[in-house]
Amino acid sequence: MRTSLPFTALVAGTLACGTALAQTDYPSRPIRLIVPLAPGGTGDTLARIVGENLAQELRGQVVTDNRAGANGIIGVELVVKANPDGYTLLSGSSGNTSLNAALYGAKLPFNVERDLAPVTQVATTTSVVITPPTFPAKSIKELIALAKAKPGTINYASAGTGSAVHLGTVLFESMAGIKMTHVPYKGSTPGRVAVVSGEADLMFDGLLPSLPLIKAGKLRALAVTGPKRSAVVPDIPAIAETVPGYSAQTWYGIFAPARTPQPVVDRLHATIAKILQRPDVRERLVAQGAEIDATGPREFAAIVKSDIAQWTKVVKMAGVKPE
Repeated sequence: MRTSLPFTALVAGTLACGTALAQTDYPSRPIRLIVPLAPGGTGDTLARIVGENLAQELRGQVVTDNRAGANGIIGVELVVKANPDGYTLLSGSSGNTSLNAALYGAKLPFNVERDLAPVTQVATTTSVVITPPTFPAKSIKELIALAKAKPGTINYASAGTGSAVHLGTVLFESMAGIKMTHVPYKGSTPGRVAVVSGEADLMFDGLLPSLPLIKAGKLRALAVTGPKRSAVVPDIPAIAETVPGYSAQTWYGIFAPARTPQPVVDRLHATIAKILQRPDVRERLVAQGAEIDATGPREFAAIVKSDIAQWTKVVKMAGVKPE
């Protein structure tokens, strides 16, 4: 008995039709954008800006769904387990993807590189090294000199052991060849307050919450932690100007579950890249202290891979054990 079409040709034709359908009919129902953070804050705001504009461009509905908890693991896992059809997306950050991969390793209920498909990086935000105005060092060069002259006597605050700002400081210590004393606080705000009061000597803190205090003269900014000066505060130097190669910034981006059809991933990337070129969107992102960086899927995947490798080394240096 002969069939009218060989099985392999039938499969190929079915896949081709599926690809064409993904390109032409997507999206045909609401997209769920999971944010593994509580409402409010930079990451949530960036997700909502992208979500509402994505809905306009795709002429569909994008529902932002905040799923905070367990350092972002709960929200990320929901995306990992979702159908890879482009209707469940993750608005993730370096903190809840690559940093968690470095901190928890095999204890994570998923593998970031294997189980997520990077769509596009959206933006980066930098931290800033803050000190009280009375602190004797007024630059990174002076800070390094002071730390070398008096090892272990400088106290630095953090948002907690294993937090991004803690590990960013550990990386700085390693690259600068210095040793300071870590004082973990229960969050960035108490740490920042400790620096303002002089209880702590310095902190690697988020730029946006620190900026009003810097402008008011209650804090001194020594440097930003990105690879170069920030367009938001171009007068503040980068640590990398004194310690070449240093970089510790937070990135935000969109992911889909692994095995999401490539035409869907490509369409999402192209659409979001277009959104990020709009002046009104750029203005809103800059207001959050963010710099736009719409890298493509391959470039974004390389950033994630590099980040995991870097922070895994830093976690080992810091001797941090996940709780």
